[in-house]
Parts: sequence; C-alpha cells; structure tokens
Amino acid sequence: MNLKKPKFWDYKKPNIFAYLLFPFAYVLKILNLLKKETNKKQINLKTICIGNIYVGGTGKTSLAIKLKKILEKRNFKVCFIKKFYKDQIDEQKLLEKNGKLFIKKNRIHALEDAIKEKYDVAIFDDGLQDRSISYDFSFVCFNSLNWIGNGLLIPAGPLRESINVLKLQNNVVLNGYDEDLTDIKKQIKKINSNIKIYETKYIHLNNDNFDKNKKYIVFSGIGNHKTFLNMLKKQKFDILKDFEFPDHYNYTKTDINKIFNYSKEMNAKIITTEKDFLRLNNIGTDNIEFIKSDLEILGKEEIIKTLIN
Repeated sequence: MNLKKPKFWDYKKPNIFAYLLFPFAYVLKILNLLKKETNKKQINLKTICIGNIYVGGTGKTSLAIKLKKILEKRNFKVCFIKKFYKDQIDEQKLLEKNGKLFIKKNRIHALEDAIKEKYDVAIFDDGLQDRSISYDFSFVCFNSLNWIGNGLLIPAGPLRESINVLKLQNNVVLNGYDEDLTDIKKQIKKINSNIKIYETKYIHLNNDNFDKNKKYIVFSGIGNHKTFLNMLKKQKFDILKDFEFPDHYNYTKTDINKIFNYSKEMNAKIITTEKDFLRLNNIGTDNIEFIKSDLEILGKEEIIKTLIN
C-alpha cells in the first residue's frame, strides 16, 4: 500500500500529532543504536553510497546517475547497486536505463556479482543505514525545501536516523532550486565543522519541447511533489491543476482516466516526471509527456577530486 507522508512531518516544529507519536519514534532510535557493523571482507572496487536520513525525495537516484556519468568520462567501469524493493520499480527502471544495475534482496550479494564482472566502481542507490558495508565514500542527500522537516524520527517525523549522524559523515548534498541555503549550511557545520557540503539542482533537458502558451495538468508520485511543481512554475508553465500521489505510487486506470478527463474539460496538456512515466507501461502513456531532468552539481570539480584522489 502506498501512503502519503503526513503534512506535519514537514512543519518546522513538532505539533501535537508528532508528540503523540514520539514514543514510537524512540523505538526506531533504539533499533538504530542496536545495529552492529559486521566483519568486512576485502573489496577490490570502490564503493560509493548515495543515501539519506530524510525519507524520500532527496535526489539520491539522480545523483547516482550523475556521478556514474562523471566517472565513466574518466574511464572508470561503473555499475549501480540497489536492494530489491517491489514498490520501487520506477527507480530500478531509471537506473537500468542509465547503466548496469545489480539488484538483490541483499546488497552484499549484488556487490559480489559486480566484483565478478570486474567493475571499478559500484554506486549504491540508498544503503546509508546498511551496517554490513564499509563504503569508501558516502553522500547524505537532503532536499533543501524540506530539510529535516520537524526533526523527529519516523513515525513522529520524516527522519530514518537522527541528524546527529552527520557527525560520522564526510559529505552532504543539498538538492534544491535556487533556495537560500545559508541557514541549513550553518546547522550542518554546527554538527560537523569538517563536513563537505555540495549543492545540486535540477535542470530541464527537454524544456524547448513544451509550448508555454498552453495550459498544463501536472501529476507525480515522488518523494517531493512540491519541488517538482515549483520547478515547473519557475520555468513559466501555466499549471491549472496538480495531482499529488504517494512516493512510488502504482497508478491505476481509474487514476489516469481521472487526469485525462480533467485535461479534456480544461483543454490542457498532461505532464509528469520521468520516474512516473516509467510506471505507466501497463496503463498507456498516450497524450502524457514527461520532463526529462539532469542534475547540475555546483562545484563539480571538487566532488570529482574527492572521488578520484
């Protein structure tokens, strides 16, 4: 079942619902403390983890794809590794579209397959909380719009681990769209003064394919629908209506027919994200267009230096 995240998760301060759920969040905190690192065996390839502590919508998959392209230009043989989840087929398809993906229920088994095929670098899409793997590099991703929400652990808030885990990390990536990140950077540096902070933002690759004089209906089932919507508005799309679905949502014909009917009534075109588009194979994608995006890394040379030195 796909569920939308509660709105109060992204309030700047906890409300009554968050406080009522706080005892359950303590259970997650205890479970995180009980996680132990297992014995690591020697690995003959570089491992890069693109992870998060905020649930969903932080740009992990996009960053994984971008780093793969950067490393391949420097003649590294690069693959993706992802743990199999049946409700994340969209991300799996997107990774497969952009390279070799090793996917298993156990990340170690997927890594062993990558070693057998003599890859130089394995990029893990998610896995920061997996204590069985010692990564050469880790990047903790945040969406700058939501940051850490109300700052509490699931289910009282949106965090998988406490923000204090940044004390043990070396790299943070803030994914945004022209937001002022000064305050967020100060908060991060207060936790870990030595941590490196990188900024990224999405850019449209097929922007010229869309007629900005037309009206548009927008839908998405991603971790941060609001970021996608804001990006379209800043690109001067005239949006009449938007439909927000839960992250990794499995669309039905009823859902799509509702959107189609609304677009006909309003004489508007329909657009969505590439990830959502890939989830519509069994329903049909006629008359639906998608925004093809790329991730721009500000200070890209610094991140390259970090990875290859």
